[in-house]
Amino acid sequence: MAVNKEHHILELGDQAFSKQSHQFWTLQIAGWLGYAVVVFLAIIRPQIGQETFNLSGQLLNLVLETLSGFILSYLQWLLIQRIVHLPLNKTLFFSFLSAATFGVIFNIIKLSTYKVIIYQQQWNEAWDMLEFGGWLLFSLTTMFVWTSIFFIMLYNNKLQKEHEMLLRAQTAAKDAQLEMLRYQLNPHFMFNTMNAISTLIYKNENEKANEMLDKLCEFFRYSLDRNDKSKTTLKKELELLDLYLCIEKVRFGARLTVDIDICNNAMNCLVPSMLLQPLVENSIKYAIELRKQGGIIQIKATKVNDRLVLKVIDNGQAISQKVSDGFGIGISNTKARLDAMFNADFKVDINESDGNGTTVFISIPFVTLT
Repeated sequence: MAVNKEHHILELGDQAFSKQSHQFWTLQIAGWLGYAVVVFLAIIRPQIGQETFNLSGQLLNLVLETLSGFILSYLQWLLIQRIVHLPLNKTLFFSFLSAATFGVIFNIIKLSTYKVIIYQQQWNEAWDMLEFGGWLLFSLTTMFVWTSIFFIMLYNNKLQKEHEMLLRAQTAAKDAQLEMLRYQLNPHFMFNTMNAISTLIYKNENEKANEMLDKLCEFFRYSLDRNDKSKTTLKKELELLDLYLCIEKVRFGARLTVDIDICNNAMNCLVPSMLLQPLVENSIKYAIELRKQGGIIQIKATKVNDRLVLKVIDNGQAISQKVSDGFGIGISNTKARLDAMFNADFKVDINESDGNGTTVFISIPFVTLT
């Protein structure tokens, strides 16, 4: 399971890297093509038709200018990728220091190619500070704009990764809490079952005791093989509950009647593992065990809008008697596990049924495996 999780995390990282790389190249190509178009429309096009105007030279110069800017902005992207993990103030300082450096280099390249191609001069011939300074302002602005865009992209990606790591850590903590709470149920259930087996042996009902022990082994085998996660589908939960009821039917025979009414569209909803078992165990204890004639337990599940509604109904003791006898232990554990899984987005109500008995009502978000 750990290997699968690690593989899944690596896949997410690869997907994020691929998406970020695609965004960069799309922006890089589109941005510098736009730069070339703007320079052509603003500077070159108005000069077309002039007597001394060299269109081919201007276009060649524009291509070299755009290509050099493309390469320098790519180097700036690589640099920011390496320093984005530094503290924010250091990242900003080094990013814009490098942007200023690349801006100066970009300005020298532009001015040099312009002298060589347009005026057929040496690359550093006839420079003056006024001309260099005028070109420098536009070159610096260009590199600062690209740096700001790259910084926002990379820093936003960094924040997203940190947020994903936080969510994974919170999910792992919630799963661990759910597992811990689920394991609290096993000793309680084991004690009750072994006590029942001991009683059957004491009464010389060895055949029933042996059958119950076989069912118990099957229950735990299924629990370990199929239900090793803190969450499961309602369908799997009902399969586990069926094994538990088989154990109890060995004890109570015809005294135990269970009516299960589950909507098909609710079967894939995620629930905490062993959600129903402690509730049904409570009902058996108070609706079946204490009554010679036995009783009825109803389990219902429906999907209402975007929520799963579960009901466990019995015709046993009143609520006040159950709570005083320890009924609240199973309920408190159930509430704790629901809270761990759904962050308080759940509802648990305990009401008296018509006449005698109790209805446990649970409402949780309808979440399925994706």
